[in-house]
Amino acid sequence: MMGLDLRSVILMSGLLGVMLSVVMLFLRLSYPRTIRGLGYWAGAGLLAFGSTFLFSGRGLLPDLLTVVGANVSLLAGVTMLHLGLQRFFGVALSWRLWAGALALLAPALAWFTLAMPDFNARVMLVTVVWAALQLSMAWLVWRRGPEVFSTRYTVVVLLLHAGVIVLRFLTALLPLPDEGLLEPTRVQTLYIASNAMMLLALYLGLILMVSDRLRETLEHSASHDALTNALNRRSLIEACEGELERCRRHGHRMALLMLDVDHFKAINDTYGHLTGDRVLVSFVTRVRDQLRRLDQLGRFGGEEFLVLLPETSPESALLVAERIRTAVARTADGLPALTVSIGVTGNRTDETDIDELLARADRALYMAKSGGRNRIAAV
Repeated sequence: MMGLDLRSVILMSGLLGVMLSVVMLFLRLSYPRTIRGLGYWAGAGLLAFGSTFLFSGRGLLPDLLTVVGANVSLLAGVTMLHLGLQRFFGVALSWRLWAGALALLAPALAWFTLAMPDFNARVMLVTVVWAALQLSMAWLVWRRGPEVFSTRYTVVVLLLHAGVIVLRFLTALLPLPDEGLLEPTRVQTLYIASNAMMLLALYLGLILMVSDRLRETLEHSASHDALTNALNRRSLIEACEGELERCRRHGHRMALLMLDVDHFKAINDTYGHLTGDRVLVSFVTRVRDQLRRLDQLGRFGGEEFLVLLPETSPESALLVAERIRTAVARTADGLPALTVSIGVTGNRTDETDIDELLARADRALYMAKSGGRNRIAAV
């Protein structure tokens, strides 16, 4: 390892950053826009390449570029990784904090480069900021990421890299003779080579996280209505079938609410379909606010919705239905007045056919609509 040309290693790690940046760019162009942060990660790879290009020019280009510019570009790239993670998880960006840290770091690096040259002082300054970024990213992924392999893998990589950076900080406290960026000492060689490997390992973790997010997005799209984000008919019926079977085995109760937005066609004809879409979205929000976390709400078709209430008696279901009816009748800002008719039914002992349960809910809904709408009926 002592014989490695560190200039070549640095350049190769920069080219690796470019390739990873291209991969992230293609992912950003081909994956749904709901998966955010990929543009930041693509930019981070380009900044990594810029920093390695400047680092490899040490002794050939002015020190202000190859020391101050290179280190600031490197940490700006790491900052972009951090901002990308915040964007990915929907967290407010902390760019002011890290931009301020880089703004303070640049003149300090310039001082220890031009006024009082000290390689180890520069190493300590850079590694403190770099380690802080790595640890902050690890905490963000651990706290916000789902409990899956990609999250744990990425956290481990970030912590390992933070450990390498901290070790480099400690070695700078006990400097060896002839220390320098391109001096092929054992410490410097291990440090530069491990940074390149950790960059590849981190991007692999990010790609795994993006793949998991894409899978979640596709699964959600397959099971939810695109407009209202309620369950679609197929998924809701599957949930009802599963709950009915559980009730049959254990002797539990469940209830169904069949909901129909009153005179929805008139709303569409009077205010337009865009307003009609907003009405449905608002309707689902108001209904969902009255439900428990274990309850399921789905769009059964058009302006008809179905609510599954596990562990609920018919009497309790009527109370839930009344809360929903009252909440829907409240005027929403900028939207037409709205009411809902609701049919209520519950399962029977040893009932196994979900179609019978749905048919009873539909009959109850028909009774509510025939009775004047904006009311509740039970079968």
